[in-house]
Amino acid sequence: MESEGTREPVFLTGVSVPPDCPVYSETLIKLSVYGVSDGHQQTSNILGSSSFSVTDLLQSKDQQLSLSLRTADDSDTVGTVVVSRIKMGEIEDGEVDHFTTDMHQKCTLVYESSHGSVNDKDNGPIMNAVFKNAVCKVYRFQTVDSKWMLVREQMAECTLSFSIPKQLIALYIQEDTCRIQELKDLGELSPHWDNLRKDVISRYDQIIKEYQDTLAELEKHTGPSFKPSCSKAQKYLEFVPINLHTQRMRVTCPRKTDSFYDVVTVGAPAAHSQGFKNGGLQKLLSKYESEKKSHSTAYQCIYYPPEQTAKAREILCVVSQLQPHISALADQLLQTAQQSPIQPLRDVLKSLEEKTKQFVHALKDELVKSALLALHAARPGYVSKSQGSARSSPDPHPSAAPKPHSVCNNLDDSQTPQRESQASPVRSDSIPHHKEYDEEEWDRVWVSVAKSLNCVIALVDKLQEQDNNNQESAPAHTLADVITSHSPDPPMTTAVWPDQLGVLVQSLKECVAEVAERARRSVSFVLLQEAACSTAQGLQLQQRRDAVFSQALAALACGFVMRLYAGLEDKDFLRQLHAVGLVAQFESLLSTYSEEIGMLEDMEVGISDLHRVTFRITEAASEEAVSLQPSVSGRRDHYTVEVPLPHHAFQALPDELRQGKPLRVLPVLFNVGINEQQTIAERFGDISLQERINQKNFEILEGYYKSLTSTVPSECLPRFQTQTDIKELLDTLGQNVVTKKRKNVEILWLAGMICRRMNGIRFTSCKSAKDRTSMSVTLEQCSLLRDEHLLNKDYFVRALDCMRSGLLAQGEVAQWDDPEVGSDANNKPASRHFYPIALLLVSSHLLVVWLILSLVFLLAKYQ
Repeated sequence: MESEGTREPVFLTGVSVPPDCPVYSETLIKLSVYGVSDGHQQTSNILGSSSFSVTDLLQSKDQQLSLSLRTADDSDTVGTVVVSRIKMGEIEDGEVDHFTTDMHQKCTLVYESSHGSVNDKDNGPIMNAVFKNAVCKVYRFQTVDSKWMLVREQMAECTLSFSIPKQLIALYIQEDTCRIQELKDLGELSPHWDNLRKDVISRYDQIIKEYQDTLAELEKHTGPSFKPSCSKAQKYLEFVPINLHTQRMRVTCPRKTDSFYDVVTVGAPAAHSQGFKNGGLQKLLSKYESEKKSHSTAYQCIYYPPEQTAKAREILCVVSQLQPHISALADQLLQTAQQSPIQPLRDVLKSLEEKTKQFVHALKDELVKSALLALHAARPGYVSKSQGSARSSPDPHPSAAPKPHSVCNNLDDSQTPQRESQASPVRSDSIPHHKEYDEEEWDRVWVSVAKSLNCVIALVDKLQEQDNNNQESAPAHTLADVITSHSPDPPMTTAVWPDQLGVLVQSLKECVAEVAERARRSVSFVLLQEAACSTAQGLQLQQRRDAVFSQALAALACGFVMRLYAGLEDKDFLRQLHAVGLVAQFESLLSTYSEEIGMLEDMEVGISDLHRVTFRITEAASEEAVSLQPSVSGRRDHYTVEVPLPHHAFQALPDELRQGKPLRVLPVLFNVGINEQQTIAERFGDISLQERINQKNFEILEGYYKSLTSTVPSECLPRFQTQTDIKELLDTLGQNVVTKKRKNVEILWLAGMICRRMNGIRFTSCKSAKDRTSMSVTLEQCSLLRDEHLLNKDYFVRALDCMRSGLLAQGEVAQWDDPEVGSDANNKPASRHFYPIALLLVSSHLLVVWLILSLVFLLAKYQ
């Protein structure tokens, strides 16, 4: 560049266009030159800009263009800039001196473009369905062997920022509507319980109404596919994550294949619209549980601890899922018996037996039995077994129930289908309302499920025995032919066996339906007592938890989709995916001071709730963008995110993935505060929350590593230039977690390295995913270039400054400060910790306190 004032030339490193550059030959590239001041607050001003096309550069005879730089309003020329064609690797040792001279004055930005789609040569069409409005920058840096690498940064929005929350809100509404119906299906209750039920239903109606209004507002939303930090306090956007973006760094080296490094940036999942005056979810939930005990006594309810209410919701979910499945398999068994050979019949029976065992095992819990007794005691006209004492609560330790699934596995050989069919399964009437309740009745009801299944198994075994006797003469005969064939025992005729099998299957379905109905009522009564014992705070906590979980799930789904798309051709990664799942490492930079403590408490609960999420890969109906959008199903206790893939990509997957195997993602959270507020917290406050989070999640990460190494060979994990063993990194991380050290960012660095080495998903968060997050991401990217791609040490600071120049161009501070306050600073005094001296002079003690605090703030700021 040549300045108008001094006319002294300043050489640029040139501009080169990589072969996969997401611009076409006729596309104009805008080149802007900034001047950066060296003051305390670094700022940058645009000196001039110019545009050129790739065609002009490629067709130039001397392989370079001389362009005039003009001011922003195009009113004046401020200098010239030379753009040259340079091929990768053509700068040899003898030519390096020209570029190393005045190195820090040269620009390394190759090009910057903003285009609506994500253009990736490997999976662009798939990526474009979920990621959009990409901004791309390409840099050129020198390696230690005097070669040149191209580094492409790509940031994109994610459509899941809004689509996942909208789906979740719809599921919340559906679940709460079903909960109201389940409460109504409890039947007649005593006046006390009936009044409590009406109150709980009224609360659910209120939640549904608010969620419907929120969903309606979100449906109207237009504009970008992310929520900016300035909107974090808007009520109708509380379910949407803040600044959810994907960051991909692609490195191209002359002697190495391209490498990708992905990270998802997102604001800390927290209920900003509800505030943090009373703390976050972790504190509020703990306080809520202690208050619920006292309310249970006041409302004459049984107190169920969180683990038992969670178990009740799990049973309710299992019943709602397995009963229709068992019924469908039973019908399929009858259909297969009439149309197919014996082997398909055995396959269907195996599936039916497996699902029935799961069903029986889930309902074997003592909670169901005790809840049935409690429900019976809540009926009008209840009569206790002991005269003069009303049994208002069930025996907390009822007798152990038998194990029905063992009956299924140990069928007596002497039993025949005829004997079992003659002894119809034991089934009892509905729960009595006006007489003494038999505690053993529940055992007899669900044991009858196992007896019905045994009858079906015995009949099919008899049919298979006849089939084996006739295998040599008629191996391909149908079931009807087998039954009418000759055998040592009198065969069952075609007119008899369908009726017998039909009766047994129908009996099984009826037993399962009756057990499911009783279990549904019992656990619904447990949840009624939980809701009745809660105050209005319980309603607010549920809404807060829903909002935080929605933000966390949107981020997790975004990261999973991005990681899946990047690894579709990596067989080792796909093997790990279906064998042990993936680890999702959330890096948080929140301080443990003031309102950010509440944010961190919200985030901890939201990330922990992600353990209830599984993923499933499906085949898309078409390759249209709408068909490739992930979808969410389930209820609060368990959600499944289905990720559709185009036909060609889906068919190339391993069988386990194509069969819809649930895929596990293990979330872990590590937090290290880095701003000036964290300095105050570490010197005068309490950082136990951060220490507890890091210790707990280190243990989770260590457990995942043990499962990974015992299941997947080490050859399946990615290779890195630095050969540090993962076990060694984990040991070092464990030592750092327990070490008392201020702002120990080594914890974050080690956790990030371990995550990448285990094919994990990386997330980086601060309050709004702006400055602290961008500083962390750019530092990690430059460190990867240095450690994995031999970035010249003289280029490290230069590369870091260049990647952060986008922030400088917008007038933001490139420091490890807390620039998030900038969005709120418009309505606040510039200096919040210097109080009016006139008030402090009233008391000498206050003046001393003020002087000490002011000194602490100044030391923290300039440390």
